[in-house]
Amino acid sequence: MAFSAPSHAQPKGATGVLVLADGTVVWGKGFGATGSAVGEVCFNTSMTGYQEVMTDPSYAAQIVTFTFPHIGNVGTNDEDVESHVEGAVGCIVREDVTHSSNFRATREFAEWMAGHGKIGLSGVDTRALTRRIRQSGAPNAVIAHDPGGKFDIDALLQRAAEWPGLEGMDLAQRVTRQKQEGWEGGYWRLGHGYGRASFEAKPHVVAIDYGAKDNIFRNLVRAGAKVTVVPARTSLEEILALKPDGVFLSNGPGDPAATGEYAVPVIKALLDMDMPLFGICLGHQMLALAAGAKTTKMHQGHRGANHPVQRVGGVWGATEGLVEITSMNHGFAVDAATLPEGVVETHRSLFDGSNCGISISGKRAFGVQYHPEASPGPQDSFYLFEKFVGMLGD
Repeated sequence: MAFSAPSHAQPKGATGVLVLADGTVVWGKGFGATGSAVGEVCFNTSMTGYQEVMTDPSYAAQIVTFTFPHIGNVGTNDEDVESHVEGAVGCIVREDVTHSSNFRATREFAEWMAGHGKIGLSGVDTRALTRRIRQSGAPNAVIAHDPGGKFDIDALLQRAAEWPGLEGMDLAQRVTRQKQEGWEGGYWRLGHGYGRASFEAKPHVVAIDYGAKDNIFRNLVRAGAKVTVVPARTSLEEILALKPDGVFLSNGPGDPAATGEYAVPVIKALLDMDMPLFGICLGHQMLALAAGAKTTKMHQGHRGANHPVQRVGGVWGATEGLVEITSMNHGFAVDAATLPEGVVETHRSLFDGSNCGISISGKRAFGVQYHPEASPGPQDSFYLFEKFVGMLGD
């Protein structure tokens, strides 16, 4: 990564650039889509799963710096897409994207990025950029790609500086489904692909889509539920008309307090009627807001597939203290110091002690900050889906 001089001198052969809101200019080789995009620059420490990361709606309005240097070497395929709505706007990688070498690959990563309108930047010292994010926080920036190497740096800088950032931004409405649908996808098996869900005599879960990953719904089906997915702004009356046995609150992008302006009143009403509730990531944060806690913007966030989380709170019996290896993707968190009486912290990050789970006493409602459906453990966290579906007949 080349931090430019004040002149913004462009190295020979540079076809891509990252312009931070503070004026820092990082040159490299562009790949994928051409043009420019604005977002918050974060980093992800996962060694695999880059296609799932790029298609996760929780990354909307974000530019992902991959700390693992070899991104793109297994290509892409149609089965590893987490959602067909907006995900990350771009990515930054160390090494040039090489030809894929994987029996499941159907398309090269650079070609896939171009087809999905996502901009890539290679040849960057991602370790230096990651250190900068850790020290100074996640910056706003513009990523741009032009095969001819023509960039208006002043205009890109102005765009980065004027972008308001994720705090206070409701992005769930940009990535949610536009209409109700019955989920039909089953669990994936190598050589068989995705199965079909069976809805016979199954507990019914209504899943509110704030920007959900599809694999969450597959895990709910695997745990024994049938699933109906509804848009983020679905009213309480519309949810109850579907006669749910339980309601799931999905992950998603943006500031939970902003999305909570319309989501929290619905969740509060569901809590009041003791509807079984399970929230993941953004859904976990909004469940906490509905219970009276507060959320906060994190300095750098948690994004990766190796985050240790410990079971705490005195609610786990013989498994109290057990550590799960989890996948995370969030830039906001529940402030554990604001949890009101009756809300128990059930999981805690061993990286920084931040809240990773809650349970509401006297209610059939709980949430976790991490992504159990991503299975980095690989099965450490599937019990959460079983726990939720097990509540539905109570």
